Amino acid sequence: MFTNFIYFIVVLLIYSTHQPPEKAAFAFPETVFLFIGLFGIFIFLTRLQFQKLEKRIPTESFSTLDHRFNTLLTRQSIMAIVLFAVDIYGLNLSSFTADIPVLAVIPTLQAVLFIGLFVMYLAVVWACAHGSYQKLYLNTMTRRSYILSNISFSIPVLLPWLFLSGIADLINLLPFRYPKQFLATPTGEAIYFLFFLFAVALLGPAIIQKFWGCTPLEAGVIRHRIENLCRQTGLEYNNILYWPIFGGKMITAGVMGLIKRFRYILVTHALLQLLQPEEIDAVIAHEIGHVKQKHLLFYLIFFVGYMLISYGTFDLLVFAIIYAEPVYRFIHDFGFNQASATATLFSFVIILNFVIYFRFIFGYFMRNFERQADTYVYAVIGNAQALIRTLEKIALTSGQPPDRPNWHHFSITERIDYLKKCENDRTWIRHHNRKIRKSIAVYLAAILFMGGLGYHLNFGSVGKKLNNHFFEKIIARELQKTPDNPNLYRMLGDLYFGRQNYEMTIRAYEHALRLQPDNPEVLNNLAWLYATCEDPGYRDPQQALALAQKAAALSPAAHIMDTLAESYYANGKYSEAILAARTALKLARTNLSYFEDQLDKFLTAERKVKGF
Repeated sequence: MFTNFIYFIVVLLIYSTHQPPEKAAFAFPETVFLFIGLFGIFIFLTRLQFQKLEKRIPTESFSTLDHRFNTLLTRQSIMAIVLFAVDIYGLNLSSFTADIPVLAVIPTLQAVLFIGLFVMYLAVVWACAHGSYQKLYLNTMTRRSYILSNISFSIPVLLPWLFLSGIADLINLLPFRYPKQFLATPTGEAIYFLFFLFAVALLGPAIIQKFWGCTPLEAGVIRHRIENLCRQTGLEYNNILYWPIFGGKMITAGVMGLIKRFRYILVTHALLQLLQPEEIDAVIAHEIGHVKQKHLLFYLIFFVGYMLISYGTFDLLVFAIIYAEPVYRFIHDFGFNQASATATLFSFVIILNFVIYFRFIFGYFMRNFERQADTYVYAVIGNAQALIRTLEKIALTSGQPPDRPNWHHFSITERIDYLKKCENDRTWIRHHNRKIRKSIAVYLAAILFMGGLGYHLNFGSVGKKLNNHFFEKIIARELQKTPDNPNLYRMLGDLYFGRQNYEMTIRAYEHALRLQPDNPEVLNNLAWLYATCEDPGYRDPQQALALAQKAAALSPAAHIMDTLAESYYANGKYSEAILAARTALKLARTNLSYFEDQLDKFLTAERKVKGF
C-alpha cells in the first residue's frame, strides 16, 4: 500500500517536470492510434501474466506463489509508470490538451486528467490481479472493492498537491499583482509550500477520513477499552473510527493527526472480530506509541527535509550529468534534441532523488519507528505477549510469509523476534531508542547542511559561478555543432554581460550582428550596454541610440522601448525619453513598477533642465 504512494508521486513528478516541445512528435491521428495500441498491449500482457500465475496455484508452494504474485504486481505497476512516461515524453499527450481554454487557465485540471490516466493503468493491473489474489489468499473481496480500496488508500497522498496547485492557480487568476509576483519568486514558492504543508498536516486527517468513508466506532466494550487506554496514556483525539480499507478485512489499525481536534484512531472490522480484547489493547498501544514518540511530527519534518535535500543536491547532480562528456557524446551521436534531452535528464534526476530519499532514507526511519512503536507496549501494558500473538494471527490470516521483507516495515518474524529479545532483556528497548535518537541527529545535521548548500548554490557566489560555467559549456557545445547560429552568440554575450566582462560581451554581440544584422534582441542588448555601462570606457551614448532606434523599428516591445528611452536619456534627449518610456509602460504586462520608476526618472530629469 505504501509502495503505491511512491508510484503516484513518481507519476506526478514525471508529469510536472515534463517540458512539452513546440511541436508534437506525431500528428493527432497517429498519436491516438499509438496510444490505443500501447494501452491494448498493456492490458493483454498484464492479463496474460496473471492468468499464467493462476494456473500455477494448484501446483506450487504458497511461499513461491506469494513471491511470484507480489513480484508480478510490482513489475506491472512499474510498467504502468513506464507506459505513462511514454504517453508524456514519447507521445506528448499534454501538447494536445494544452490549448483547451479551461485547462490552459487552470493547469491543475490538466494534471488531474493525466493522473487519472495513470489511475486507469493501475486499475487494469488490480483488475487482472484480483483473481489470483482471491485464490491465493482465499479472500472473498469483490474485484470492485479490491480496486477501489487500492485507489482510495493511495490517492489521499495527492490531496496536498491538489490543494497546493489548485489554490496557486486561483491566485494567478485573481486581478491582484503582488500575490502573483510573490509566488513567482523562489522565496515565495518556499514559504507558500511550507505554509501549505503545515496546514495540510494539521487539517488533512479530517478530509482523508471522510474520503475513506470512515464511520465512528459504536459505543460498547471495545470502544470503552480503547478510550480507557487513551485516557491512561494521556492521548487526546477527536474520534475512534472504523477504517474500511480493503473492505475492513485486514487486521490493522492506524492513527493520524498532529493535534487533538484533527486526530483520529482507526480500526478495521477484522481487527475487532479476530483479536481478543488484550490483543486489541496491544495494537492500540502500538498506535499510541507513534503519537507519544512524535513519529507523526517527524514524518512532517521528513517532507520538509526532502525539499531541503532536493534544494541542495539537484543542481550538483544536474551539473555532474551535463558536464559528463559521455552523456553529451551520447546525446550528440544519436541526434537527440539538446533541449529535450536536457529536460529529460532533469526529470530523471528529480525522480531518482525522490525514489532514493523515500525508499531508503524515509524507509529506514519508518521501519525503526514501527519497531519503536512495538516496544512502546511495554510502557503501556508491561509485556508484549498480546502483541506477539496479534502478529502471529496477522501472519496466519493474511496468508503471506511471516519472513517476507518490507521496505517500510520489518518482517513479522523480525518484529516478533525483537519483541522476544525485549521480553528477556529490556535494555534492548533503550538500545533501539538510542539508535533512533542518533539517527535523527545525523539526519537533521545532514538536511541543515544540504539546506545551506542549496542556499549557496542558488543565491551565493559559488552557485553563480557554477551556473555561469554550466551555461558557457552548453553554449560552447552547441557552437561546435552550429557555429553560424547568431542566437548562441547572443546568449554568450548575455553570459559575459552578467559577469561584467564587457569586452567579451561586445565581441559576442558584434559577432551575432555580423551573422544576423537585423536581430532586435542583440541590437537592444548592445544598445543597453553602451547606454548604461558602469565602466565609462565602454559607454557610447550615440552608438547606443543608433542601435536602440534600429531595434525599436524592428520590434517595438516594452523592454526594447525601455532601452530606447534609456538611450535618449543618455544623450540628454529627455522629451524623447519620456515618450518612449510611456510607450514602454503601455506595452508592459509584467514588472509595471519598474517601467513606472523609469518614467519618473526621465520626468524628473526634464523638470531639472527646465528649472521647475
